[in-house]
Amino acid sequence: MTPNKDLKTYSLRETPYFKIYGRTDRTQDPLPLFFNGSGIEVNVTGSELWIDIDVDYEMHEPWVYTTLNGSFMSRQMLTTGSYSLCLFRSMSPEAVKNICLFRELQAMSEDNVCRLLIKGFRSDGDFLPVTDRPFKLEFIGDSITSGEGTYGAKEDTDWLPMYMSTSRNYARMVSDALNAEYRIISQGGWGVLCGWDNDPRHNIPSHYEKICSFAKGKMNEKLGAGKPYDFESWKPDAVIVNLGTNDASAFNQPEWTDPVTGQVFFQRREADGTYNQEDLGRFKQAVRNFLHMLRKNNPGSHILWCYGMLGYDLTFAITDAMNSYQKETGDSNLAFLQLPNTTDETVGSHAHPGKKSHARAAKVIIEYLQSVLYRPL
Repeated sequence: MTPNKDLKTYSLRETPYFKIYGRTDRTQDPLPLFFNGSGIEVNVTGSELWIDIDVDYEMHEPWVYTTLNGSFMSRQMLTTGSYSLCLFRSMSPEAVKNICLFRELQAMSEDNVCRLLIKGFRSDGDFLPVTDRPFKLEFIGDSITSGEGTYGAKEDTDWLPMYMSTSRNYARMVSDALNAEYRIISQGGWGVLCGWDNDPRHNIPSHYEKICSFAKGKMNEKLGAGKPYDFESWKPDAVIVNLGTNDASAFNQPEWTDPVTGQVFFQRREADGTYNQEDLGRFKQAVRNFLHMLRKNNPGSHILWCYGMLGYDLTFAITDAMNSYQKETGDSNLAFLQLPNTTDETVGSHAHPGKKSHARAAKVIIEYLQSVLYRPL
């Protein structure tokens, strides 16, 4: 199926009204969508609407989902090339339709050519202003925040893009419930100090101040992924961190050796199974350092550290680090929130939290954020 020849073509720069979600370099044309949860929203009349995109990948294909008037409408894998996706057709032309397209797949640090670019639209209608939402929320995390496991059966254990999502993600559930605009910074397998396998290069804080330096290679460099992020351009009411799960896993893995320098990194356990206190202290310092970074870049935001969807191993270490940071700085605009652990009834594919687990976590976060966002000034 191809677009109607009578439709008017708009480049993104020619589209009069739209809203972009997610961190990106807005000077780019076409516009890259780097993160899961990044996307575009329009209000448009007319009977038909198509979006023009450019897609490439080597190993991990992007997935997207769409909503129509706030209701989930479609989810699909994208193939390589420049082409158009139909967002609706044969609808009543006079009615205003609210349409969103969101990237499902996280930024792919393992695929240097993985890209999703928005080029523009084709429509027989008029574009109308998009209403701003009352709140802004930023979510920072690992595979849980990348929505890994939210699609697929419990028996499915392959690590594949089709099992990751924003559409069934706790971040979207929270944001929808609070009518909030949101941004996600997440990377499966990464932590505050190191990755699940003790790789110290795989820590979120070292990439937080760039637009999306998880996306590597010459193509992503040209798209602005490695540029400094402009924190003044989008100020979240709350920053929700969900990290520590992979840092806990590192204590159960062999040492990691840098293939270039030969340097060894290892989060150790003692003979009795307890955490090595020096290494645990290294993790706590990483938490404190990240809190300093978050506050520096988000001076007015409430910082909420969530943890527990895949175990509570580092709960005390995280809260101890947060308490130390608070005593050191006097910063009281932060809190810790324990989330419900994933059970046999709520687990999804790849032994990760499923849709039910995300819904349980979202309920806890929603109730807490309502007390923060709606409190009287």
